[in-house]
Amino acid sequence: MTDTSAPGHVISPDVIRFERNLPGPINRVWAYVTDGEMRGKWFASGDWDLRVGGRTELNFDHAQLSPIKEPPPPGFDGKGHQSVGEILAIDPPRLVTITFDGGSEVTFELAERGDEVLLSITHRKIANRAAMLSYSGGWHTHLAILEAHAAGRTPPPFWSTWTGLKDQYETLIP
Repeated sequence: MTDTSAPGHVISPDVIRFERNLPGPINRVWAYVTDGEMRGKWFASGDWDLRVGGRTELNFDHAQLSPIKEPPPPGFDGKGHQSVGEILAIDPPRLVTITFDGGSEVTFELAERGDEVLLSITHRKIANRAAMLSYSGGWHTHLAILEAHAAGRTPPPFWSTWTGLKDQYETLIP
């Protein structure tokens, strides 16, 4: 398995990419990305109309991503939020690109690597450094939770993990 601490790679001032190897098969990992119930275990639940132009719904509830409960950090109410977007590109079970908060775009790419699947997440059109820091810590945390679920381990709590990683990205992102 890939080291959970592997940081995202800043491709440009508005693009960051993360890669993680997960236990296969590819259809299992595809379900973790596209099936609302499976995605809700590590990222955000919600229905996706799996076609170009199809509606995507993301229902974020970070407190429910781990059985380890903790309060949200200052500035967050812990009530979660919803984001609605659309599918820009899809090639099951290898690629799906969606619109995301603030006009950005996220591409999920899957590639078989023996018994594992390489999941690459590329977040583009990030508005500014503050958003880059938030998204970077967020994706890194969500992927740590996904890795734990995929391996049958208890996922880490979202908020304290995100806060620590966001601080680390302060030094990594120019």
